[in-house]
Amino acid sequence: MRIYRNISESKRQTTDYDVLWNGEDQGLITSWETGRDKAKSDPELAARAKNGELVMLGWKGGVDKPLKTKNKYGGLLYVAMWQGLRGENLDIDLESEIRMICTRTGVPVTYTSNVKLLCASEESDD
Repeated sequence: MRIYRNISESKRQTTDYDVLWNGEDQGLITSWETGRDKAKSDPELAARAKNGELVMLGWKGGVDKPLKTKNKYGGLLYVAMWQGLRGENLDIDLESEIRMICTRTGVPVTYTSNVKLLCASEESDD
């Protein structure tokens, strides 16, 4: 399932937890909206993200230093927040993995909804 939201759309006004985090978008819209807010409060961080850095955010997937392992994984919630931070449309296919390379560290990251991969990579991120 593809989750899409145009950057010109206004932020949702609901505060209902189930709508925000447990809907069919699995919290991606909420994470994206949070990224949009963060871009306003931290324009320097937004500029780094726009430059292709996989900056540290509240979700697994950011890179702050080169890693020993070359198989880093991150979650799709990170991608949603990163897209919002960059001022982009939210555009994520829940069935696909996304691979990006941090422009600052050169570390490749595969973003997935596969919880087993995310948990397994927790141990190898150092």
